[in-house]
Amino acid sequence: RPGARAVRASLLLSPVMAAYPDDSFPYQGLLPKKETGAASFLSRYPEYDGRGILIAILDTGVDPGAQGLQVTSDGKPKIIDIIDTTGSGDVNTSTILKPKDGKITGISGRTLKIPENWINPSENYHVGLKNGYEIFPKTLRERIQKEKREKVWDPVHRNCLAEACRKLDEFDSTHTSLSQAEKIEREELQTQVEMLNSMEKKYCDSGPSYDCLVWHDGETWRACVDTSELGDLSNCSVLRNYSVAQEYASLGLSEMLNYSINVYDEGNTLCIVASGGAHGTHVASIAAGFFPDDPERNGVAPGAQILAVKIGDTRLSTMETGTGLIRAMIETIKYKCDLVNYSYGEATHWPNAGCICEVINDAVLKHNVIYVSSAGNNGPCLSTVGCPGGTTSSVIGVGAYVSPDMMVSEYSLREKLPANQYTWSSRGPCADGALGVSISAPGGAIASVPNWTLRGTQLMNGTSMSSPNACGGIALLLSGLKANGIGYSVHFIRRALENTAMKIEDIEVFAQGHGIIQVDKAYEYLVQNSFMPTRNLGFNVFVGNQRGIYLRDLHNQTSPSDHGVAIEPVFPEHAVNSERISLQLHIALTCNASWINCPSHLELMNQCRHINIRVNPSGLPEGVHFTEVCGYDTTAPDAGPLFRLPITITVPLRVHETTGYEIVHSDVHFKPGQITRHFLEVPCGATWAEVTISSLSSDVSSKFVLHAVQLEKQKAYRTNEFYKFISLLEKGSCSEAFPVLHGKTLEFCIARWWASLGDVSVKYTISFHGILCTPSQLHINAADGITRFDVLSTMKYEEVAPLISLKCWIQSLRPISAKTRPLGPRDTLPNNRQFYEIILMYSFHQTKNGEVTVSCPLLCELLYESEYDSQLWMLFDQNKKLMGSGDAYPHQYALKLDKGDYTIRLQVRHEQLSELERLKDLPIIVSHRIPNSLNLDVYDNHGNALIGKKKSNTLTLPSGCTQPFFVTSLPDDKIPKGAGPGCFLSGTLTLAKSELGKKAGQAASKRQGKFKKDMVSVQYHLIPSPNKQKNGNKDKEKDVEKEKDVKDEFADALRDLKIQWMAKLDENVFYEELKESYPTHLPLYVARLHQLDNEKERMKRMDAIVEAADDVISRIDQTALAINLAMKTDPRPEAATVKSDMERQKSSLIDALCRKGCALADTILQYHSQDGATSEEVDSTGDDTKDSVANLSATFWEILKWTELTDSKVLTFAYKHALVNKMHGRALKFAIKLLEDKPNKENWKNCIQVMKLLGWRHCASFTESSLSIMFPQEYAPF
Repeated sequence: RPGARAVRASLLLSPVMAAYPDDSFPYQGLLPKKETGAASFLSRYPEYDGRGILIAILDTGVDPGAQGLQVTSDGKPKIIDIIDTTGSGDVNTSTILKPKDGKITGISGRTLKIPENWINPSENYHVGLKNGYEIFPKTLRERIQKEKREKVWDPVHRNCLAEACRKLDEFDSTHTSLSQAEKIEREELQTQVEMLNSMEKKYCDSGPSYDCLVWHDGETWRACVDTSELGDLSNCSVLRNYSVAQEYASLGLSEMLNYSINVYDEGNTLCIVASGGAHGTHVASIAAGFFPDDPERNGVAPGAQILAVKIGDTRLSTMETGTGLIRAMIETIKYKCDLVNYSYGEATHWPNAGCICEVINDAVLKHNVIYVSSAGNNGPCLSTVGCPGGTTSSVIGVGAYVSPDMMVSEYSLREKLPANQYTWSSRGPCADGALGVSISAPGGAIASVPNWTLRGTQLMNGTSMSSPNACGGIALLLSGLKANGIGYSVHFIRRALENTAMKIEDIEVFAQGHGIIQVDKAYEYLVQNSFMPTRNLGFNVFVGNQRGIYLRDLHNQTSPSDHGVAIEPVFPEHAVNSERISLQLHIALTCNASWINCPSHLELMNQCRHINIRVNPSGLPEGVHFTEVCGYDTTAPDAGPLFRLPITITVPLRVHETTGYEIVHSDVHFKPGQITRHFLEVPCGATWAEVTISSLSSDVSSKFVLHAVQLEKQKAYRTNEFYKFISLLEKGSCSEAFPVLHGKTLEFCIARWWASLGDVSVKYTISFHGILCTPSQLHINAADGITRFDVLSTMKYEEVAPLISLKCWIQSLRPISAKTRPLGPRDTLPNNRQFYEIILMYSFHQTKNGEVTVSCPLLCELLYESEYDSQLWMLFDQNKKLMGSGDAYPHQYALKLDKGDYTIRLQVRHEQLSELERLKDLPIIVSHRIPNSLNLDVYDNHGNALIGKKKSNTLTLPSGCTQPFFVTSLPDDKIPKGAGPGCFLSGTLTLAKSELGKKAGQAASKRQGKFKKDMVSVQYHLIPSPNKQKNGNKDKEKDVEKEKDVKDEFADALRDLKIQWMAKLDENVFYEELKESYPTHLPLYVARLHQLDNEKERMKRMDAIVEAADDVISRIDQTALAINLAMKTDPRPEAATVKSDMERQKSSLIDALCRKGCALADTILQYHSQDGATSEEVDSTGDDTKDSVANLSATFWEILKWTELTDSKVLTFAYKHALVNKMHGRALKFAIKLLEDKPNKENWKNCIQVMKLLGWRHCASFTESSLSIMFPQEYAPF
């Protein structure tokens, strides 16, 4: 019934219709501005939206075609220039050509047609070549490779494979009993199927290769990139330097990768600038995006302009380099930028030092550039701030904050949580006591990303996002100040930010710094205090060489300690001397902590003054304690502190033997984002800790971070760090282990993930274990035979099962050349501070396919803190193809290499040439991974080790008990091929039997997986391999042989010398002379054959080659040779000499047969084709050619009597024989084997030609397009 149906329908719809959606959307949470006061500031001062401010975005590059990055709010170009400072986009265009008939042959070999409308008065074109994948971001490269395979390769290849299989099936169905010829025919069909399957597995897309042209039109430099890859330049974009007219183009409709260009070195270097990742565009959009039709999507400062500087090197997966950073600061100063945003950073071994940090400090202090940087994403433990954001005095480090509106809009959480700091946001203090985090800002946004991502916007979070949010807020301040003619200094701005920031309750100072940036309040502060005499002053506050007081270990807290503090005013670079003379500040010093005793006042003039502060930590409870000594101007106390001295004390808990070295927390309640920190004094003798965490909640699953850090002097926090993100199910549990350093304070942090909803209760236990090895690092010399080490259980009963595993072998290299030179204008700082480079070249042979890691021990693991501004290595194959690159962190850049010869080029840069000269003999190491780890035999007593019996098993050691162990040498046949004296094997010694103990022994550090800490590292030093007797019983042979007369020896030596020089002199004089004197000497006729076969006019002497080969063959008694080789044993005393002679005869016979066969095959191929690599039908050939074919066939079967066709000596003949007989599948098989043995261009061309003969044009096309990439003319530039 209709009515019934309506009732049922309404019943079905009613639950859906009950909650009608809200038609509004919380846009304010997508790119937060309300929380920082930026929204209220803009509503009050809409014209102070960043206008007149230039922000340098130092990042992965910015896409000029991304949404919101075209113009500013007042109609100016949003991006004034786009610069790649890394060198990854550089193209060597030093080759100069003039067109002939309007055409140029590009480096790729393509013909490039010059459009008639191009203006080039000199007619000089600088040409170069760029592999597209060198500038593609990794995700784009993977997408294009996938699309290309699915759309271009797979359909054609599947068809070819199906056709080949069909032919094979048809042959098998029509042939049962096969003749010899039919067997070869079937082998040909089978080989075609195998080759197609092999090419499917080995498919490799080397990427596009772009010919590049650079020329001067009489006014400016122009460039064109042949994105068509066809030489059709009329359809390619012609660009000028981006700064001239903001021109850019796209590499293609599929790629959607926008690029711009810059020309350097008078046209000899073209830089193709493309974003290396989405990160930089997202950052720029947060800071200054402008959407005139959708203002809710605007960045924080839509009126600001951007200088886009790419410092993330595409060759290194967008890792920053010293070269990129120093060049970036040169450009920042050149363009007179007001602000820098730097959403990058790394852990540093020592803060506030190094070449890069010095250049940053100079830009800030001498050029008034405000440098804003991310604090790092390495929390929640303390002292995890990165460099430069959290460790450099002149940089404003920004932490990441998440607001309730962000939780709803960006993350779509089911419920709003209280405002919090992200769990991963790095925390201070810095290792030298500085606070580390200056301010905080929203650390997430949905903002624009590059077009190549095929999306308009994307959610990203990190201090990378909080930094541009704060940077945009500062741009608003500067815009207002400039509009009102109010001068400022970096010190004035920083003081305003820190003194007006909003502190959030329940967020510790180490996470949020001085609080969340408040743009409106900071602007009021700046205006109100703009006339203060101290407004532009800065202050250096040091405790020795530290920037704060940080007492972390218990031995520093046993009694009160006095600390001398130096306070010095810092004037702006261009301050007049009268200001310095007139400075007289009356400072009030305050501190709110009872455990600090400091002076109450300080009179400060233009001089460094010293005060003394007493710290008395006695009675402080376990945990972290923080306070500041603040200095106020007594004439303006409401302006807030002029300077601050941070003081941090972590009071650790002692872990006693009475508790079994365990700490148990039975019922701990965690809310979302809640963090519990434990500071523990690691017991003496402890080497690892185990933690077990169990959920007590039956209805809530939750996410936790387990994080532990110990600090050592002049070592980054990552050196002794453990990090684990875990998902804890209802009533679930998890156990982890990590190494520890005894006597050092350990911070162990359990943090509930900020977005993990619901409350949960957990139980956790932290226990310490100790097994010590003496020596602490094991060095084994193979010559020792047996090496001893002792194991001590330090704390409790422990099960010990020593295992030594060798995982790689290390090869040390010295440079084969070293060249220094001054760099160009791109690398010159203000005041003509010139940088120099040294390029060191190394070579090594890879004995088999494998994985290698290159590192420079003197310089690696140092970036910001390094005294050298940059290090970069590039590894090339024997054809100069770039295989990979690496920098300061070698473990990120493992390369898989095929067997062959390789060259490494290492660039190091410094301001002083003399410092580079010291590196002329700098060694580097190549670490070769051993596919299957090698284990050394371990015994528990010397006697068993000596006779190799009864290896050590599990032992239980009581506390304080020591057990010696003995390691024997590795058998010689286990030594990896290629390793020898001067090399060593590297690995680890694990002592504990328990799985957790083993896990701690090889604990991977942190989420990046960059660093590994092995509790006991092992180095096994190699010695020369044993001598092998090549000629058997030589002494017996000497007794049989009659001693030669000295004159006979001289005559033989003279004969052999003349034979060696026959080919070099290219004359018959020696041959005729020697033939008459030594008519039966086989090596003479072999040398004559080689001489003829290697001549330049070889094709004209085929008959002579065949005749010479027959001459060699006729002089070998093949019957005697076969009989001798078939003998299993030869009792004659001269057996070894005879065997050696027979092997030489066999080799000469095979060589002669192959050369004869190749000559015959070339004669036939030449007859049918001038190309020399194709074969036509031979049915209508002449008698001579038919004789050659018959002779060739006979030679083929003769060769098969003595060796296989896959023998490397026979491959060339096998390839040519297959070509003559139109067996192209076999020809391709042998051509590929030749290529594996000698990967040169000629062999690749042979493969391509055979692919075309087979009709596999897709294979030929892919391979042909890769030739220019596989065989570059020069090494890629740094």
